[in-house]
Amino acid sequence: MGPAGSPLSPDDIEVVAPNFKRRLSGVTATIQRLVPLQARSLGIVALGPNLGARVPRIGCVTLLKLWRRPKKRPFRIWHARRNIEMLTGLVLRDLLRLPLRIVFTSASQRHHTAYTRALIARVDAVISTSRATATYLKRPSTVVMHGIDTELFHPAADPAEAWKAAGLPGSLGIGCFGRIRHQKGTDVFVDAMIRLLPRFPEATAVVLGRTTPPHQGFEADLHRRIADAGLADRILFPGEVDVDAIADWYRRLSLFVAPQRWEGFGLTPLEAMSSGVPVVATTVGAFPELVVPGVTGDLVPPGDVEAMVTAVEAILSDPARRRTMALAARDHIGQRFTLEREAAAVIAVYEGLWRSAERATVEAPRDPS
Repeated sequence: MGPAGSPLSPDDIEVVAPNFKRRLSGVTATIQRLVPLQARSLGIVALGPNLGARVPRIGCVTLLKLWRRPKKRPFRIWHARRNIEMLTGLVLRDLLRLPLRIVFTSASQRHHTAYTRALIARVDAVISTSRATATYLKRPSTVVMHGIDTELFHPAADPAEAWKAAGLPGSLGIGCFGRIRHQKGTDVFVDAMIRLLPRFPEATAVVLGRTTPPHQGFEADLHRRIADAGLADRILFPGEVDVDAIADWYRRLSLFVAPQRWEGFGLTPLEAMSSGVPVVATTVGAFPELVVPGVTGDLVPPGDVEAMVTAVEAILSDPARRRTMALAARDHIGQRFTLEREAAAVIAVYEGLWRSAERATVEAPRDPS
């Protein structure tokens, strides 16, 4: 039995999902969500620190035992999501000759460096997390959009009651979750709230997330603006909360805002909609592929405070429309963005590689001698 209670012997391991970053990141969160679900039908393990008790994983010592083919497959899959993980997979496959094929998931929406392009050119299959991401690649990819655990992120019976039970002021909660920094558009959200909250005395805004040292001056400036507007008791900064508590915060909201200036993918709109919360998001990252304007929320240009004010006001001022959007948002996630759907689509990429190898073996010409 391996670390974290993994029951897999080296011969039973079919897929390795490396995570070579200690701090919590989007990649870490993806592995924590997907791998336990995929492990129900596949011999998959993760490799790396801080993955949580639910994630089956191995250590480096076990990795060195993977020189033999797995029992059921012609080779193992090494599923990389960062450059360092691609490079490690290439070393294991090409230099150490481990029976591996490399899958890389790209979430970036920007032109890759020459180094990254060189790595991507040598992997065996590529997954893109959105159609927009796929356009930045120089080779074909399979689009597999992220999914959400709809059991964890579910609507509250009454968001206003959930808000009140948390001891928060007012009866309408407007949320903005994520790192507090210029790239994330936190200042745009704050400026929009400074303009809107005087028109909606029942509303309170929550900025939930962590501020790293390089961005503490940015946050301090936001607090000054809020204080000058006399809204320090209605634009709240609870700080960073435990991952397990995030779902409760979504359920308290009446509206979620994703004000990013740039984003690779961005899970927060999916988490909000799965929780039955309409979303106003900017037209960056995968957001235009996630939010249905006029149905599950609205889209606005990045950095445009006026457009954000207009969109948020239109939803807040119409409770019946807001309730309709909340139902449509939850239904939208259930139809297109479940975690099970994502896990199955990723496994289909693995299966495609295995089938291709098996066909090649069957079709290989025999030696006439």
